[in-house]
Amino acid sequence: MAMPPLKSLKGLPVLVVHPADADGRMLTEHLRRIGCHAEATWPIPRDIPANVAVVFLSVDHEYRADILKLCKNIDGIPPAIIAIVDYENPSTLEILFDIGVLAAMDRPIRPFGVLTNLLLARGLWQERLDGAKRLAKLERRLSSMQRIQKAKAILMALHGIGEEAAYETIRQQAMGKRISMDEIATSIINANELLNAGELLKAKEPMPAPQPLRK
Repeated sequence: MAMPPLKSLKGLPVLVVHPADADGRMLTEHLRRIGCHAEATWPIPRDIPANVAVVFLSVDHEYRADILKLCKNIDGIPPAIIAIVDYENPSTLEILFDIGVLAAMDRPIRPFGVLTNLLLARGLWQERLDGAKRLAKLERRLSSMQRIQKAKAILMALHGIGEEAAYETIRQQAMGKRISMDEIATSIINANELLNAGELLKAKEPMPAPQPLRK
């Protein structure tokens, strides 16, 4: 894991979800001294502002329901969560795993360790983000390959050509129109579905009533 540079913390939006006691105030002030744009809130809010990059979250079994609700309400990519705990016990650890914390600190909070945990959480968060992007890219590539394969099968069935010729047809169409092969494949699939739907509707149309014979 590559550790993010210290300069990346300058102006970093951080939310401290902690009671307004000595620990909460000290943590917020220390984060500001580090260079972060730190804001504090309590009680546990219903949601986290979209721009927040890191959350220092006071975790106590007493507030389990509110903590889980807060984390479930996060839209999009969740921020890096650093838990603040009194002591380790099975119920507290279960909450930490449920909400996917990336680092943890114990009380009483001391300035030493805040920076380390902040950088560690940001580094792990960036790795998680990069991994999600790679996975999404692979999924898009797989979907594209499946569409191209389906489009080839359609061309082979309609025109009685081989797989190589069907592939070359799609490639030439994409080059000629300066768009991706995936877009051409999607057009072929959509056109085939429209054709099939039209034939199905035509098949369902009632037969015309026979005309009486003229004498």
